[in-house]
Amino acid sequence: MSFKLSFISLLGSLLASIPVAQSSEAYPSLPTWKCTTSGGCLQQNTSIVLDENSKLATHAAGSRTTADYTAMGVSTSGDALTLYQYVKPGGTVTSASPRVYLLGADGKYVLMSLLNQELSVDVDYSNLPCGENGAFYLSEMAASGGSGGSAGAGYGYCDAQCQGFCCNEMDILEANEMATAMTPHPCKGNTCDSSGCGYNPYASGQHNFWAPGGTVDTSKTVTVTTQFAASGGSLSQITRLYTQNGKQISGGGTISSCGSTSSTGGLTGIGQALGSGSKYISP
Repeated sequence: MSFKLSFISLLGSLLASIPVAQSSEAYPSLPTWKCTTSGGCLQQNTSIVLDENSKLATHAAGSRTTADYTAMGVSTSGDALTLYQYVKPGGTVTSASPRVYLLGADGKYVLMSLLNQELSVDVDYSNLPCGENGAFYLSEMAASGGSGGSAGAGYGYCDAQCQGFCCNEMDILEANEMATAMTPHPCKGNTCDSSGCGYNPYASGQHNFWAPGGTVDTSKTVTVTTQFAASGGSLSQITRLYTQNGKQISGGGTISSCGSTSSTGGLTGIGQALGSGSKYISP
């Protein structure tokens, strides 16, 4: 599975870290782009960092080498990120979940501000079979990493399943070659919509929409664009478009509501997270 990250938006981010100067880790380069209609696209000096729970790395977080990233099935080449399922010699799967975060030139997690913007990524799921999940998503966390402190790059984690602690989660893409879904998971304090309000083409009756040889042909690379429309400063809907072979494909779904605003924050809460970039939510 590989990702080519081209952020068509007011580029922002995932999490946060200490400046590179305070770490001996060699973060693999992964350039992204910030684009506007008036100024075109400008390349960003971005890179990736492994999550602190990457158990197979031989060095501690903050001092990992290229070999550590390779051991975890993570590699970059130009503007492409490839994640492999790690399999020990003999075929034993020991870790199926290498997880990386996007860093800015300052060594801190890139922060996303996405209201009335769109986010695009080129993906290749042609070698990811049914039953696997290649996920590309956003978690609302403190820019300094950890639980609101200054733990540094790759430390700390949160999502709407309250792993680590509870925070808004926007699943841009959870997919393999046979299925895909986009799902906002709003949180209000420690109350989260863990199931979320997702759109899955197959579950919506489009059985040949996302498949090898389908409307979106997953045997080939496809550009996935997610649009975050806002009205009056509040998120009003999330829309998915695909581009393949130079043609735009609609039918990827639109989400215009997401549960109870009073209990979990609903689409409004997700919009606040997407609009502010990174706002720590206390456990």
